[in-house]
Parts: sequence; structure tokens; C-alpha cells
Amino acid sequence: MTTFKIQGSDLLCLHDFAPEEIAAILQLSAELKSWQKRGEPHSYLHGKTLGMIFQKPSTRTRVSFEVAMYQLGGYALHLNPGDLQLGRGETIADTARVLSRYLDGIMIRTFAQEDVEELAAYADIPVINGLTDLLHPCQILADLLTIQEKKGFLEGLKLAYVGDGNNICHSLLFGCAKTGVNISVASPENFRPKPEIVELARQDAQNKSRIDILTDPAEAVKDADVIVTDVWASMGQESVAAQKSGAFAGYQVNDALVKHAKEDFIFLHCLPAHRGEEVAADIIDGPHSVVWDEAENRLHTQKAVLAMLL
Repeated sequence: MTTFKIQGSDLLCLHDFAPEEIAAILQLSAELKSWQKRGEPHSYLHGKTLGMIFQKPSTRTRVSFEVAMYQLGGYALHLNPGDLQLGRGETIADTARVLSRYLDGIMIRTFAQEDVEELAAYADIPVINGLTDLLHPCQILADLLTIQEKKGFLEGLKLAYVGDGNNICHSLLFGCAKTGVNISVASPENFRPKPEIVELARQDAQNKSRIDILTDPAEAVKDADVIVTDVWASMGQESVAAQKSGAFAGYQVNDALVKHAKEDFIFLHCLPAHRGEEVAADIIDGPHSVVWDEAENRLHTQKAVLAMLL
């Protein structure tokens, strides 16, 4: 097992991690994956407990973290905000202080990035960002592992992201910048990634990767090794779904668009997908799609993060 340690105590944002730390997470992820496939025990977290706070629905995040703790020999505790005193007005700071006395780590999936950062500031145990409206670092670690598996390397590849400049897009910008992947983002003018995120990612890149923010999907996808998209209306944006659908006309990943990519491109989507909206069914279900490997890799990268932090 790799013995590389993460210098920080939390996983809040990939911007906080050095390139070698991300490389170490991916290396350990691959090791843990191979051990699990061979049935080799790896109970590095025997007796450890992870509290999981969900303020948003979840399939992959909940199941992968729960299974990850089980396979590492630990225990995952699902904490519904409605069952916690958070739902009755207890502060995040006080909740963090109390949970730190019981648990070895906290994973939270919520709306505001500020809530995750406050939780981490007052907790004496590691805090993992399972998703916010701003960022989704755990998903991008799985994406990077998947790309590395399929392509054999990361540095120098071109990734095209087509769609909403959302939490997936933001964390992809950081992940690509830290690993030397060139990234082209194509979004409608009013739905581009936040400029401050783009600026931080460009600082992270240190001229090792190129970052282009575009409006033309065909230009973004040209000669791409990897194509990524996400739903046009994220959780909590259902009221503007129709408006966004109109704005994103022409941004669907379909057969016409992918013809601009390299012949051996791979397609990623964090799921759940809306076939016929952001992606055509014959793309996500076609031979270039690696979305099921990508979903599985949530388990392996989260096991690596848990083993390193806890």
C-alpha cells in the first residue's frame, strides 16, 4: 500500500491539493481496486466510523461511501438532517464539535460550500465534501482514475466539457489543472463556470495544461480524447429546468458533435443522466461510453481518500 500522506486533514476542494497528492490518491485507488477484485483483505479502517450527512438525495455517493467503509473494515452512519438537531436550529459549529467526539470522519452532501467549510473549521476530525452546489471533488477523482485507466496517462490529454458551468465543471477545472489535462469548456454565455474558479484553475495549471472557456461545443470537442457532460438543471434547479433547456439547445452530446473528437474518445457522465437532453442515448449507451466504470470508480477513489484521511 502506498504510504503517501495527505498534508491537509479534509477534502473540501481539489484546489487545496498538490498534484503529487492527487497522483497518490489515484495510485492508492488503483491498488485498492485491484485488491478488492482479487479478494484480498484491506481492513485499514477497522473500528473507524464515518458519519454521512445528506441534505440532497444520493445514489452513488451514499452507496459508494457506505460500501467503502465496510470494505475497509469500518462503519458508516447515515445522518438525516431531519433527525439531527441541525433541523431544529443547532448551529453547524456546535454540530461539528459534538460529532467530533463520536466519529472519526464526516462526509457531507449539501447545498452551500460555506456550510462544508464551516463544518470543517469547527470539527476536530476530517471532513469530506460529498457534493455542494459549487464543487464535487469526489466525482472528479473517480473521473480522473477512469481516464487514467482507459488512456494509460493523464498529462497532455484533451478533455472537453459541454454543458452547464456547474459543480462538476468547477471541480473538473481544478482536477485537470492539477494533473496536466488540457480542458475546453463549452457553455452558453450566461451559464459559464464562475470566473474566480477559472482563474484559480489557471493558477493551478502553472502552464502545464491549457484551459479554454468557449461557447461553441464543436470547437471545444475538436480533437478531444475525453468528452464529459452533466445534466443541464442540477438538484434544486428544477424550477428553471425549462428555461435552461432552451438556453442549452445545441449543447447536446450526440453523434454529430462527437465526430469532431478523436476516433478513440471516451465519454463520461457523473449520472444520473437525462437521455435525449444533455446526451443522446446512442452515445451514453454506445461503445465510447465508460460511465459504468466511472460510477464504479467512485467506490475505489473514496476508499483511497478515506484510508488516507482517517
